Amino acid sequence: MDDDTVSLTALTLIISRDCRYMCVNKYKPLITQLTLSLYLMTKCQLKLHHSVTSLVQTLDYIEIAQERHSVYRTLDHLTLQFTKRKVMVSLASLYRYEVNTF
Repeated sequence: MDDDTVSLTALTLIISRDCRYMCVNKYKPLITQLTLSLYLMTKCQLKLHHSVTSLVQTLDYIEIAQERHSVYRTLDHLTLQFTKRKVMVSLASLYRYEVNTF
């Protein structure tokens, strides 16, 4: 895990009393393989400067994954939301860069 996911997990468990309760009594504080794969794939795409089309397709995958997870999978939802935000910020900066170059 990298700094972002560790921080997200720690803050969630520290701040959210409901999440702590659910993790202790019903669910373990796990991130599914699907969520982690999407997060790592997105990090690679951003580092390797993939095309806008590729990033938009990744956003679609994130949306589908969010619909598939139970509402009780708090860490999955937060990680997917965080990943989505990273893509959106990157796309916004790309768009700003392209607009300013013309």
